[in-house]
Amino acid sequence: MTITFGLRGAMGGSEFVRSRGGSKAGRPTKTAFSSQARTNCRAAVRVGVLLALAATPLAACDRGDAEGSDCPAAARANTVSGYCVPRWVSLKHDEVYGRKGPGKDYPAVWVYRARGLPVQIVAETAEWRRVCDPFGGATWINRSMVAGRRTVLALGSAPLDLQNTPKADAPHTGLMAARALANLDRCENGWCKVKVAGLVGWAPSDHFWGVAPAAQCR
Repeated sequence: MTITFGLRGAMGGSEFVRSRGGSKAGRPTKTAFSSQARTNCRAAVRVGVLLALAATPLAACDRGDAEGSDCPAAARANTVSGYCVPRWVSLKHDEVYGRKGPGKDYPAVWVYRARGLPVQIVAETAEWRRVCDPFGGATWINRSMVAGRRTVLALGSAPLDLQNTPKADAPHTGLMAARALANLDRCENGWCKVKVAGLVGWAPSDHFWGVAPAAQCR
């Protein structure tokens, strides 16, 4: 079974594809199962689910922001990393394995092909991070697989209007494609400023995945 979510326009016409192991997922997933993934599948009996997101121009915009730079000092003392938990980060590489537990001995349950995808860290060990993804999944990934660069994903099924100031009646600067990724500049008073494919604008924060302060999964 394959479920495809369109991601057109601002991010160059990529697609989200989710497919179950053993099915043929079509063009966007032809390279999703690497030889290493097949090895993991045999060793772990079966990789249950595959998530693929074709590469987008967002990957070239990495600003290399420090992870947890917006975390208050008082909140850092009781965490393994010294950063807030929960906190938002983004996937650092084009291929990231999400595992059932915090270690390579655990089977992979997801493969993310989505550099720049915003995920929320909700638990951590010295080397591993438990993350929530936009599709309701929760897996463990190695800490080397995430970057501090903040990104967002546009929610909904219709293009998102971006405005030049954080006001409902402000002039529009353009449209952000549904399910598109963008770099997050900042949020204030219920609005977020984003940058995507040369476009800069504001939209209400509840239109984005990647900014909610509360934990999005367990």
